[in-house]
Amino acid sequence: MSVTDLPGDRPPDLPSAPADPVRPARRATPFAALLVRLHFYAGILVAPFLVVAALTGLAYTVSPQLDQVLYGDQLTVATVGGQPRSLAEQVAAARTAHPDGALAGVRPGTGEKTTRVVFSQPDLGDRQHTVYVDPYTGEVKGQLTTWFGSTPATTWLDDLHRNLHLGEVGRHYSEIAASWLWVLVLGGVVLWWRRRAAPRSRMRHLVVPDLSAGKGVRRTRGWHATTGVWLAVGLIFLSATGLTWSRYAGANFSAGLDSLRAGTPAISTTLDGTPPAAGGGEHQHGGPSSAAAEDPAAYDRVLASARGAGLSGPVEIVPGDLGAAWTVAQTDNTWPVARDRVAVDPTAGTVTARSDFADWPLLARLSSLGIQAHMGVLFGPVNQILLAGLALGLLCVIVWGYRMWWQRRPTRTDRRAPVGTPPARGGVRGLPWWVLLLAVPATVALGWALPWFGVTVLGFLVVDTLLGAVARRRRPAVPVSPAPAGS
Repeated sequence: MSVTDLPGDRPPDLPSAPADPVRPARRATPFAALLVRLHFYAGILVAPFLVVAALTGLAYTVSPQLDQVLYGDQLTVATVGGQPRSLAEQVAAARTAHPDGALAGVRPGTGEKTTRVVFSQPDLGDRQHTVYVDPYTGEVKGQLTTWFGSTPATTWLDDLHRNLHLGEVGRHYSEIAASWLWVLVLGGVVLWWRRRAAPRSRMRHLVVPDLSAGKGVRRTRGWHATTGVWLAVGLIFLSATGLTWSRYAGANFSAGLDSLRAGTPAISTTLDGTPPAAGGGEHQHGGPSSAAAEDPAAYDRVLASARGAGLSGPVEIVPGDLGAAWTVAQTDNTWPVARDRVAVDPTAGTVTARSDFADWPLLARLSSLGIQAHMGVLFGPVNQILLAGLALGLLCVIVWGYRMWWQRRPTRTDRRAPVGTPPARGGVRGLPWWVLLLAVPATVALGWALPWFGVTVLGFLVVDTLLGAVARRRRPAVPVSPAPAGS
């Protein structure tokens, strides 16, 4: 025994350095548990739709440059110079090159752009033939089959992004992706926000990945979460604007605008002062060709009246039916947009009605601008770069999400599994009654407004309930010890 071990000779206890306080693990609230489980399952099951939407959207962002490479000879002139020839001469040249079909519209060439003379034919459906004319020489540069003015390449990429070239059936995929994208983003942001309770030294890792974290799920989660936070606003914008012209949610959106009298206003083309019918979208083909529409001189008269009414820049002239006014609309979709319209009597050359973009309802203007931004034309090349960045960022977030699923897999010999287990269920049962009272009607209303969201939520609930029932049946029963005698 050492001397110092004797009771009377023990030196006084020296104060030891305080140990680092151990921060107790945060107990997940029922809401957080439910949100984690929803984010997990929605991410796993909806991510494939988002991958397709991101890849096809990324391809669409380069459509203006692709058009220039493929159709530059038709879309632009070789030399800009001199006074443009009359529209009458240009329309006559286009009609000679394309004797079939009804004249549906004319877009006079400005600057280096050629004049576009559009012909509709019953066998083309919603497609049209567009003849391109050099406005300075009157030479026909070629013709293409177009869709709302889009070239074949842009139309192909647009169909790929909207419906995978599967028609109305294919549109379901993009609506599912748009219906869930905002849910995944907001859920991820809320889960990220809960991490604000972390020590101050870790606060910066909410917006900057924690590069000090070791390899594994922690580092992957850092990249997944912080990238998602940076992209959140842009992804929610893409989700909202994509839903506005989806098949079912878009129809509900349009109906809501009409009920609020907030849709795109129609412009009257009657010559007797009769007000226009309600509604009026931005995508409008020319009406049936009348005798006046086939008169090339009428286009110069109508264009001169529209220019006199203040419609500058690129415009489109759409002839009306016999005895109706023609519509001239500005088509500049680059910010600041020019979207004013006038109706012109093709015989007298007088302006009979007007609709200025500044007078549209606020929701109609926001919807129009949102669509142009979603299509990558509102801010020119900058818009394209931003959309490409969002698409690439979303793909990275999805890849990191699947990687976390794989990294969380059990690796013990007796519990080996190919992927990670889902978060525990039971979050709904732990919610207060008043939360359920508010959440259930809200979810039902949201499912009605976004039908594919409602259908898939219902599908998630059914599948999850069945899986829970199967898991309970497979769980071995716990033996109950017999009660002691005499108790």
